[in-house]
Amino acid sequence: MSERVTISAPTGDVTGELATPDGSSRGPGVVVIHEYWGVNEQIRSVAARLAKEGFVALVPDLYHGKLATTADEAGKLMGSLDWGKAVQEIGAAVSFLRSHPRGNGKVAVMGYCMGGALSFAAACNIPGLDAVVPFYGIPSGQDYGKITAPVQAHFAEHDEWATVDAGKKIESQVKTMKLFTYDAHHAFCNDRRPEVFNASAAAQSWDRALAFIRQHAA
Repeated sequence: MSERVTISAPTGDVTGELATPDGSSRGPGVVVIHEYWGVNEQIRSVAARLAKEGFVALVPDLYHGKLATTADEAGKLMGSLDWGKAVQEIGAAVSFLRSHPRGNGKVAVMGYCMGGALSFAAACNIPGLDAVVPFYGIPSGQDYGKITAPVQAHFAEHDEWATVDAGKKIESQVKTMKLFTYDAHHAFCNDRRPEVFNASAAAQSWDRALAFIRQHAA
């Protein structure tokens, strides 16, 4: 089941797309952080897939209703985002899931592209996360020494933005991090972008991510 919810954050209310599994069982919460496009159908489909796997998935709308349809629009939205505020809103989403009746009290953060960068930022600034899974994104100005949560990162070998070398530098600073790399391009998990989508890499990274979250948050 999918529904729109309102999350109370220190910065004000944030809307989000919540996907819950069928039935009444409880499962780990996963905050899914969107790409620089915003909360579109593709990121909703990620939340829906997580719900089918037994997770309670929440996509907070960090753009507050704005949505990009071109790369130029997306770049402008990402460039104007207040990252400090966004991390606070992600923290509020974590708290929302931690107390959700369908959750088990444990919460992971997963994000793609801009959301991958914000996943790292969340790991640095939000205490008590049970797992963090960044996909091909790196934030600036973070103290990676603050990370205590288990981190599983997924990077593309042909990515000029979130490079494997940059990912390895973070891994060298975070004892709880494991980096996986793929013979693919940036955004290889986005099945709505055929020019970069890599089915094999997407499937392998998805299976690894689910197993990792279950290991640490189930």
